[in-house]
Amino acid sequence: MSASGGTKAIVAALAANLAIAVAKFVAFLFSGSSSMLAESVHSVADSGNQGLLLLGGKKAQREATPQHPFGYGRERYIYAFLVSIVLFTVGGMFAIYEGYEKIHDPHAIEAWYWPVGVLVFAIVAEGFSFRTAIKESNETRGNQTWRQFIKRAKAPELPVVLLEDAGALIGLVLALAGVGLALLTGDGVWDGIGTLCIGILLIVIAIVLALETKSLLLGEAAGTEEVEKIKAAVVDGDTVTRVIHMRTLHLGPEELLVAAKIAVQHDDTATEVANAINAAEARIRAAVPIARVIYLEPDIYHPEAAGNAGAN
Repeated sequence: MSASGGTKAIVAALAANLAIAVAKFVAFLFSGSSSMLAESVHSVADSGNQGLLLLGGKKAQREATPQHPFGYGRERYIYAFLVSIVLFTVGGMFAIYEGYEKIHDPHAIEAWYWPVGVLVFAIVAEGFSFRTAIKESNETRGNQTWRQFIKRAKAPELPVVLLEDAGALIGLVLALAGVGLALLTGDGVWDGIGTLCIGILLIVIAIVLALETKSLLLGEAAGTEEVEKIKAAVVDGDTVTRVIHMRTLHLGPEELLVAAKIAVQHDDTATEVANAINAAEARIRAAVPIARVIYLEPDIYHPEAAGNAGAN
C-alpha cells in the first residue's frame, strides 16, 4: 500500500482501538453499562476493520495474472466495502439491539468511575488517532473540502479511517452523556438511549461508506485535473493533432487505464504513427504517473464522427 493509502493512520487507529476495546469491556464488567458494552463491540469492530484495510492493501500488491491481467488493485475497494458491512452489522445493529433491551429493562449503573474514566481515556486515544488521520489526509486533500475529499478520494483507506474515528469520537460523547444522565437521574433508561443513539450513528456512517465504496467498485474515471493533463500530453501538434475521444478508469487507487482515439495526419506512414503513439504514451506517463495501462488508437479526424462518439 502506498503512502496515499494512509498506512500510518490505519496502524494508529488499530493500536488505539485495541487498547480502548479492552478498557471498555473491563468497564462494562464492573459497571454493567450497556453503553460501555456497545462501545466495546464498536471498538472491536473498528479494530477488525483496520485489519481488513491492511489485508486489502497487501492483497492489492499482487502481480497481474492471465486470469486478472489488470492486477488486483481493486482489492482495496472490496475490503473497504466489507468494512461498511461490519460497521453496519457488528457495530450498528448490535448497539441498537442492546439499547432497545436496556430501555425495556433498565438497571442502575454500578461503579460509575469505571465507565467515566474509560470514556475519558478513550476520547483522548481516539483524538490522537483522528489527529493522525487528519494529518495524513491533509497531505493529499489539497484545496478540497472534507466532504469533497471523502467523496472523490480514489484510495479508500483514509476516508474510512476518518469517518470511523469521527464516528468513534461522537459515539464516545453520546456514551458519556448516556452514562452521565443515568447517574444524575438514577434512571438506567438514559444509558439505553445513549446506546441506541450510538447504533443509529454507526449505521449512518456505514451507509455513507457503502455508497462511496460502491462507486469505486463500479469503476470511477480519473479526476478532471488528470483528464486535462492526459489530453494535453497526448497532442504534440505535429503527428497527433487532437484527442477524438477518451475514456479513463481507475483499476485501483494508484493505477489508471487510459483508452483514447487520437487524430493523426492522413499522409503519415505506419512507422511515423507508431513512433507518435509511443511518444504520446511516454508523455502521458510523465504527466500522470498512475496512468499505467494506455491504449491509443490512431484515426483520421472527422467532426461528425467525433461528435457521435462523445468526449472525455
